[in-house]
Amino acid sequence: QKVSVEVLAHLEQLALVDFRDLEGVERLQKAIQFADQLHEVNTDGVEPMDSVLEDRCLYLREDDVTEGNCTKELLENAREKVEEYFVAPPGNIPLAKLEEQEAFLQGS
Repeated sequence: QKVSVEVLAHLEQLALVDFRDLEGVERLQKAIQFADQLHEVNTDGVEPMDSVLEDRCLYLREDDVTEGNCTKELLENAREKVEEYFVAPPGNIPLAKLEEQEAFLQGS
């Protein structure tokens, strides 16, 4: 199943992922094919659930802090930081125009 250019552009904006390489598009198509198998499951008469464990009591553990005070060590893993915070990717990264994506998908 081919992914349309519009769907690809929408997913790129939502996930901030660039799908302009063939491997990324193929991986996305395989994931969609895998998820499409769910359409074959007969769900007639099945009530929606909030959790797969609705019929069980969930026991919560105590939230005891056993380690901590390691901000400096954690921030050493950051590619970029400001003061004592990780810097996340910008929200509106420039992505390829639909025409460029269409040309790429035609070649795949």
